Amino acid sequence: MNDKNTVQAEKNYTIEEYQNMERRSPTKSEFFDGKILATASSNRVNNLIATNTTIAIGSRLQGQKCEIYVNDMRVQLDAKHISYPDVVIVSGVPAFYDNQFDTLLNPTVAFEIFSKSTSFQDKTKKLECYLAMDSIREYLLIKEDEMRVEHYFKQNPKQWIYRIYDAREDVISIESINCKISLAEIYTQVKFGQVEAKSQSVN
Repeated sequence: MNDKNTVQAEKNYTIEEYQNMERRSPTKSEFFDGKILATASSNRVNNLIATNTTIAIGSRLQGQKCEIYVNDMRVQLDAKHISYPDVVIVSGVPAFYDNQFDTLLNPTVAFEIFSKSTSFQDKTKKLECYLAMDSIREYLLIKEDEMRVEHYFKQNPKQWIYRIYDAREDVISIESINCKISLAEIYTQVKFGQVEAKSQSVN
């Protein structure tokens, strides 16, 4: 998420209460251990990165039984946490919290775009929750204000491979969905100082 989450109230809520409130609310909020955290809308760079990532990966998933959701799909991380990843992919049949089909239970790959204000939450408790999920195979943290992607790839429930990509020509292999994406694609039209990443697709 782009901007720092703010606690909506001091009261502790149940997941059912949060779901009921969230479905009636015009704005998005995340659920963390009984607290409802309101999130601000995304900015230009956040949207560009999410769109670039979705287009690049989506174009390579044709023929695969995968679904890709961008920005608005809630994911239940565990019994106490629900989040909105910037991009989330399911390989196979998606499972949902209930018949509203708006809270995903079995993500395969999740992408979070982080900034200075969200770095701590995205890289601590939220990261721990994602890595503890049975279904998740890969988790990618994309830095908003610098060309840098941190990639977690599951070997087994207690062992993950961690890689950092920070060059325009770097190519990330997302093994769980048999897909490759370059940093040039992720950061197309995003400027860092005077440097703008230009799209360069990978086969």
